[in-house]
Order: sequence, then C-alpha cells, then structure tokens
Amino acid sequence: MLNVTEKSAFSKYPQQPHGGKLVDKVVVGQEREEELIRAKQLPTIMVDMEAVITLEMIATGVLSPNEGFMNEADYNSVLTKGRLTNGLIWPAPLSFAPIGNRNKEIIESLSIGDEVTLADENNEPVAILTLEDIFKYDKAHRAQSLFGTTDRNHPGVDSIYRRMGDVSLGGPIKLLQRVDWGPFEKLRLEPKDTWHTFYEEKKFRSAAGFITGANPLHRGHEYIHKNALEEIDGLLLQPLVEMAKREYTRHEFRMLSYRSVLDTYYPKGRSILAPLRVTYIFAGPRETVLHALIMKNYGCTHALIGRDHAGIGDYYDKYASHSIFDEFKPEELGIDIRLFHEVFYCTRCDSPATVQSCPHDERFRINISGTGIREMLRHGIMPPKEIVRPESARIAIQGVQPKGLDEAGRAISPVGKTLKSIFPYYLERARLGGPKRLQPLTVEELTNLDLEMANLDVRTNADRIYHDIFEEYSSVGDTNRSLQPEWVADAREALRGQQQMVIQDLEQKVAMAPITASDEFMYQDKEEAQRELEVAKQILSDIPKVLTEEELQYRTWNLLPYNRYRGSDEPEAQQDDTEK
Repeated sequence: MLNVTEKSAFSKYPQQPHGGKLVDKVVVGQEREEELIRAKQLPTIMVDMEAVITLEMIATGVLSPNEGFMNEADYNSVLTKGRLTNGLIWPAPLSFAPIGNRNKEIIESLSIGDEVTLADENNEPVAILTLEDIFKYDKAHRAQSLFGTTDRNHPGVDSIYRRMGDVSLGGPIKLLQRVDWGPFEKLRLEPKDTWHTFYEEKKFRSAAGFITGANPLHRGHEYIHKNALEEIDGLLLQPLVEMAKREYTRHEFRMLSYRSVLDTYYPKGRSILAPLRVTYIFAGPRETVLHALIMKNYGCTHALIGRDHAGIGDYYDKYASHSIFDEFKPEELGIDIRLFHEVFYCTRCDSPATVQSCPHDERFRINISGTGIREMLRHGIMPPKEIVRPESARIAIQGVQPKGLDEAGRAISPVGKTLKSIFPYYLERARLGGPKRLQPLTVEELTNLDLEMANLDVRTNADRIYHDIFEEYSSVGDTNRSLQPEWVADAREALRGQQQMVIQDLEQKVAMAPITASDEFMYQDKEEAQRELEVAKQILSDIPKVLTEEELQYRTWNLLPYNRYRGSDEPEAQQDDTEK
C-alpha cells in the first residue's frame, strides 16, 4: 500500500495531492496504544458523529493539505477569498466550534499549546487536538460568506446555529480511532488505497472522479460516466453515504443498485465503486470545488461535474456549480474539470442527451430528476427504463423510505411536482409526442392517476417513436425488399385495390348524375358527385405505394463490373495477361 506524504513520492504519477502532500494523521501500532492511554488523561471535549467523520477525513488525507482545524487567519481567508493564507485554493472553512455547556467549560480552561482529547458519544477517545489557536467568530458573517444567505431555512445556515458553538479551536490532530462504516466497511477505500490501485495495480494514466448524492444510479449519471470512459482510463464512483434525511433511498440499497448496473453495463476493471463518507456542508458551488479537490486527493486527474452539483433548493443558480470554476486557473486547481449540462432522455433521438447535443423540444423528453425518481419509487412505480435501468430501480425501490403513500394517497413531494419534473410534456400534451391539450393542466390538479397514465404512456410509446420513424424510412429506403414484411405490402395492395373500386363506382355515378338532383336527399347532382370522385382519387394517391424489388431496379447500377471495384483497376483481360 502507498504510505507516503511527500510530494516527491508522487512524482511518477500523473496527479499530485492538493498542496503537494497526502496527509496521513492516523496513529497505528504501539504509538496508538500509548496515545490512547495518554488521551484519557487529557481534558476531553465531546463531539458528535459529524465531527468524528470530519476528523477521519482530515487524518486519512481526504482534505489534504489540512492537517487539522484552521486557525483564525486561514479561517477568515478561506471564508472571504476561498483560499488559505498561503494562496492555495480551499473553498470551505475547516473549523471546530464545539457546542454544549460541559464543552464550554473545558474550552474556557484551555490555552494555546494545550492538547485536548476529542471523544465520541461513548466517551471513547477518537483524536487528540493540539491547540494552535482559540478564537471567536461571527456566525452571521460565516453564513453570508459561505452560503450567500442568512436564511435559517437553508440547512447549512441552520447547522451553524444548531450545532456550532461560539468559540473555534484550531490546530493539528492525531486520529486514534477510525469510524466503523457498518455495511460499507467492506467497500471502504481511503486515498492511499486509490492511488495504489490507479497507478500501481492498474497502471492508469488518467482517472475521473464522480461524487453523487442521495439518488440511485440513473442514466444521467451513466451518460456522464461513459462519455468520460471514451477518453479516460478509469472511473472512481463515490456515492455519498453522509448523514442525510431518511426520505432518501437507504445508502446500502443505493450502493447495491450501483453494483448491479456496473456489473451489467460498464466495462470490467475500469470502474471502481467506493462510498464517500462526508459531512454535508450545503455550500452549493463552494462545495462543488471542495468535491473536485477531494477527487484530486483520491488521485483523480479529472472531476466530472453535472448540473446543479451540490445544489440546495433554489438558493443557487442551476449552473453555479459550473461558473464558479471560472474564478480559478486550471493550474491552480490541478485537476481537469469536465462540466456536463442537464441530461434528459430524448425519445426522438432515442438516447440520453443534453441541450448541447439535442435539438428537440420538451414534447419528446423524459427528464431525469433525482427527486422525481425517488418519489416515483415511493409510489411503488418502476421509473421508465429510459431514465433508470431496471437493475438499479428494482433494488432502489426496496430501500426508499418512507415506502408507499399516506392515508390520503400522498407521498413526500406533491404528485404534480413529480410529474412535471420527469414528464414535462404532460401538462400541455395528451401523450408523449402527441397533440396539445385544448386546456393545459396545472400542477395542482394532477393526481396519482395522472402519474400512472404518464408512466403507462411512456412504457408503451417511448421506444416506439424512433422505432416507428425508422420503419417509415426503411419502408421507403430498403431496396432489398426481403427485409420488409409481406403483410405490409399486402395491406397496401388491398387498400389500393379497394380505393380503385371506390373510384370506378364513383366514375359511373358521375356519368349518370343529373345536372340538378330531383331529390337532394336521395340523389346527388353531377357537381357534388364529381367532387366525391376527385376526393377518392386524392385518397388513392395518399395511400403508400407497394414497392417491389423489380420496381426498384432503377435505384441500383454499376458502371463497371464488380471485380473492378473489388480489386485491381486494370481490365480483366489485362489482369489475365499479367498473370501469364
């Protein structure tokens, strides 16, 4: 395993850790046993699970080059400039401000240079912090600078006031105890592991990172992954297994849905699945930059960023996660940022696409909305195969929480919002690719029945649109008529024969019709009969022609014998003379 920190150790690799070194602050072996004994003799601050996870991220190098919590100078520099005091890009302050009366008493007794034990809820030592700074900070200023708002409805802002104290402690840490990842322990990969896998075992020259949130693997993800795999050697997929709301799909089921799709649809040996356990910051575009740097610390040369990466409600523009990278020079970031627009499924293109590559409008689209997909799973409905592979949806539907609807037939998100998010055409059109409604529907009037109807429509027609278009083209384009079904030709021939019969009858009727009808209810005058005849002839011309192979001989010709196209450009007689 790779177990180094200095920049020179990475010189042979196509990537470098952020800041030039991969931090390793995990204490092991005999030293750990000694430090555990010493930790129990130091002042102790109790920390929650989110802080424990952050400590592990620091110690294992996920947040390199940070070796602990920031001092006041770095804290303020990051908050206002998005950089450490040495100029290195770092988008979010890494601070530690414990809450609670007992912790407050301990903090008041501490001085710079002291050591303090950080213990979990069971009072077991997790880490030792060496104090380099103790400072107060302005919570409102932190919220406004980091999130662009002081609105307590923003989960990041709320977290500042709910779980952060008034005094921040800065200094390096030593990790004494890793967190057990439960069902994900067997899949855990730390940065030192991925560097070794990428560049020692697999000999990759490039690797792309992809960090994703609370949704099962869908075809928007797949579109981004496979675009990257066309030119990049490897792919590191890191679904977040953070402390998220329970309304999401349970993490272990998301991981299993990923594994199922990777086994079936991804090239073997080039895609590595590893959960990423982090604490959510909810910082929108700033968090996107942090994720890019985390991917870099895992050894990735490229970061794959979709639309609204790390977005929170309507607090940030949907492409703020893209535009923020305009603020940094590529060489400063040290990782190639690949930005992707919103992916949808176009039934006219018959493929996933974005506005960058697809010219068709919403009447042909099925949108890929993570929230909408979760709600559909909650309704007990497998989403359309065009946006979620059945291998993914079948497993994810088992892990969605809460399951089913309440006594009023409702899920967490209003059904109208779910419908609009995935089937944008439904409010204005009766069906996929169909005519406009006389009166558009409103989101508020949509019901579960509409959700069922939209799904049935898509299941029946989504793959028929391009299929039917191809059938029309091939029915005219095949010069080899053996590929065309005989029953279609038979039906067309019958249609034409029947219409010719109608025309013959009407021609007789016109010949016999009087100039003026004696009884307009029983008989027609010649002018009206003639009009019916002209319509019948037009209908005959509208019926597709029966195409036979003999009739299409005009489409094929060869000016020279085939051997002139297949071999030498010399006439056959000259070839024979040469061979003699």
